[in-house]
Amino acid sequence: MATIRVIPWAFLLLTAVAAAAPAPADRCDDETFLRRVSLDLVGRQPQPAEIEAFLADRSPDKRAATIERLLADPDWARTWARYFRDVILYRRTDDRAAYMSQPLETFLADRLEKDARWNTIARDLITATGSPAEHGETAIIMAQMGETSDIAAEVSRIFLGIQIQCAQCHDHFTDRWKRHQFHEFAAFFPRVAIRREPGMAAERFEVVSYDVDPRARRGRKKPNPQNPRRGDLEHEMPDLQDPSRPGTVMQPTFFLTGQSLPVGTGDLDRRGAIADWITAADNPWFSKAMVNRLWAELVGAGFYRGVDDMGPDRTPQSPELLEELAAGFAASGHDLRGLFRTVLATDAYQRASRSRSSPDREGFASNCPQRLRADQLFTQVLAAVGVAESQIGKGPAAQARRGNNPPAKGGRKVQLTVPRTMFTQVFGYDPSLPREEVVGSIPQALLLMNSQPLSSALDGDRQFTALGRLLREEADDRGVTQQLYLRTLARHPTPEEVATCLDHVRSTGDRAEGFEDIFWALINSAEFVHRN
Repeated sequence: MATIRVIPWAFLLLTAVAAAAPAPADRCDDETFLRRVSLDLVGRQPQPAEIEAFLADRSPDKRAATIERLLADPDWARTWARYFRDVILYRRTDDRAAYMSQPLETFLADRLEKDARWNTIARDLITATGSPAEHGETAIIMAQMGETSDIAAEVSRIFLGIQIQCAQCHDHFTDRWKRHQFHEFAAFFPRVAIRREPGMAAERFEVVSYDVDPRARRGRKKPNPQNPRRGDLEHEMPDLQDPSRPGTVMQPTFFLTGQSLPVGTGDLDRRGAIADWITAADNPWFSKAMVNRLWAELVGAGFYRGVDDMGPDRTPQSPELLEELAAGFAASGHDLRGLFRTVLATDAYQRASRSRSSPDREGFASNCPQRLRADQLFTQVLAAVGVAESQIGKGPAAQARRGNNPPAKGGRKVQLTVPRTMFTQVFGYDPSLPREEVVGSIPQALLLMNSQPLSSALDGDRQFTALGRLLREEADDRGVTQQLYLRTLARHPTPEEVATCLDHVRSTGDRAEGFEDIFWALINSAEFVHRN
């Protein structure tokens, strides 16, 4: 299997860049590394037993072995399927496309689990047809409801990291792109459409190609210039002086290379050609876009400030390293697992974190704290409170039929009714945004602080909760404190933290109540909702 080459001088270059700016941060400790890499790769933090085993391991290659183990975990595919799902759907133009979330996640998880290369996945997304309920690869087209210009803009943003849509109405103000180049690129997509049947269910939509003007079948040989252009066989650049007049028919042309197709080319040939040209091994922007995106997600800042706002007129940090990583990614056949493996092995990834606002982290001198994505946080909450996702939203009767959870006091059962979708609504954010623009909110704080089902799961008096079992099995309050820190923050508490917790338990006069407070405080801490 082809993999990205690990270039020794690339690491020397990275060290030199960091040394020329702030002094590089020290290598992070083992507990920080294990939590970081676990959250980044499989969307969950390690369990206490995993942490203790990793700390006890004295082999010099234990970090590399852990990376390989997590990359082989099926949750890697699921976690990153959800990430790319959000990249595609957060900028949908119509909320009716939200139902694409599960079909798209299923499509991506299947492809990633089977080790499909990024160029293959991109090609599937660009050329898709079929029922969205069955074909998650239609998501980009559905997210933009078949609108030609919007599809073109998203294809460029996602796969090239270039905001070509800024040239839709005028020449780009800061980049070289001209208005006609945007519309030439849009001319690859006018013949893909969404066919609707009566009703709103997912199966009522279908992404189709058409190469015969549907209006001609109704006896109208020529488009009516007073009607919207959507549905025309060719894309026209509107006349800005008189939008009511017919625009200029555009020849499909790729703005990066000048490659073009004749006017009249069929839809599948158009989209197939542009998919080939975008994903070609000799197109550096396809590889750079993914390298910049993953580097920003894993290290905390990209080579370009915007993960999807790159281009030949923008100056990146460490351009030589970016070029080397992109060339290796292309040479590997766009192997995503190989790219992860390479980035995770770098000093930049494995360094201790510094605040995003600190000038001492410039030049990749450190990693950077990242706010957890909604799916990561949801999984982490469930693991901390000891509730399986299969139990969520199940009423007492349904739980009784399956034998889940012994009854609580009075015969009631704990029910964590905060589903993954609710966390996505409250904690979700567009992963393409600069991270400094992603901030906490009052609804997020209230959901973690005041959720009654979550409070029930933290009840130390109930024998079947994680805390209840821990208090029953562990008589030493120091041991309970240590276990709560491992469950929530994936690290051992400091001596000062232990002392503070023990003082609080003594001051409350109620062991269960005191540890409930500590458990609740840990889950509501900034450290819990970030990864360092």
